[in-house]
Amino acid sequence: MAKIVCVLYEDPVDGYPTSYPRDDVPALSHYPGGQTVPSPKAIDFKPGTLLGSVSGELGLRKFLEGLGHTLIVTSDKDGPNSRLERELPDTDIVISQPFWPAYLTRERIAKAPRLKLAITAGIGSDHVDLQAAIERGITVAEVTFSNSISVSEHAVMMILSLVRNYIPSWQWVGKGGWNIADCVARSYDLEGMNAGVLAAGRIGQAVLRRLAPFDVKLHYTDRHRLSPAMEKELKVTWHPTVESLVQVCDVVSIHCPLHPETEHLFNDTLLAKMKRGSYIVNTARGKICDRDAIVRALKSGQLAGYAGDVWFPQPPPQDHPWRTMPHHGMTPHTSGTSLSAQARYAAGTREILECWFEHRPIRNEYLIVDGGKLAGAGAHSYSPGDATGGSAQAARFKKH
Repeated sequence: MAKIVCVLYEDPVDGYPTSYPRDDVPALSHYPGGQTVPSPKAIDFKPGTLLGSVSGELGLRKFLEGLGHTLIVTSDKDGPNSRLERELPDTDIVISQPFWPAYLTRERIAKAPRLKLAITAGIGSDHVDLQAAIERGITVAEVTFSNSISVSEHAVMMILSLVRNYIPSWQWVGKGGWNIADCVARSYDLEGMNAGVLAAGRIGQAVLRRLAPFDVKLHYTDRHRLSPAMEKELKVTWHPTVESLVQVCDVVSIHCPLHPETEHLFNDTLLAKMKRGSYIVNTARGKICDRDAIVRALKSGQLAGYAGDVWFPQPPPQDHPWRTMPHHGMTPHTSGTSLSAQARYAAGTREILECWFEHRPIRNEYLIVDGGKLAGAGAHSYSPGDATGGSAQAARFKKH
């Protein structure tokens, strides 16, 4: 029998919900492009409930304990005395979400000799040292496409919030004011601007499609260029480098995976090549941007705004400068964990586990590392190497 450690974010401060604003969520059968939604043999939860926090348990306890396995669910993940670290020596499977990631560094993997499978409940497995997983023969899998549209909706919302200066305007209402001039002094129309995405995969394409009705000029760069037919359909201009993209764009939305080639990509040098007063929205990974370079660009006016829901590490320490930098629209990592998305990635996590225990192949599109090499979606999206360095700083979150 296996021991599974599932790391999830904490319950709401007022306790686990006893009711919800809506009675249901739309039921999907396919994603755009035809990929089917997760298809486990059964689920033990109601879609639309809070599954991603500790009490939700991704709806897995009845299933796993019914098979005789041991399930440990915790939010205590950071630092040498965390529950996660204490459980690693005899753990077979670790499940985590990108929003509250269980950083599986090389050092932690070395402490887990029985670890054979790391599952990301959602999209993005950079919290696992993929190089160490390759060397150890650990399978890494994630529920691709489960929350791609969720993230794309969040990105478009943030683009509009920055360009229209929504957040400061909302704040004036709470202050009892009617300060129209203050609100509009940084407010523009998105119409006619040049908007680009870094990486035109599932999320990037969804953002392009959702921006098109705003009559913007669309651009993208990607290591895998779209087909001429797709570029024509999307009415999008391809750029061979990220430098050529950012030089023409008023808005850049980041959607590439984090790996050694993209770590700190948006540094002082690249930011200096952007149009003065441009905007960045980052719903990919915080470490794609150089933390302090972003702060400097906002303070100097090189950037007019920066928004996103991804940080490094996660959760960020209380003194992380993105909490207090000017003209930002940061949120906790929430874009891909709406109640709608949770139903899909919880079902996908169960599907992966069913395949694992029944010795059936895991869907190729769910695989990141398998058989000692990048595989499936991982071979398409990642490069060998490690991007988990510095994640131990997450332990500082609760030390203030």
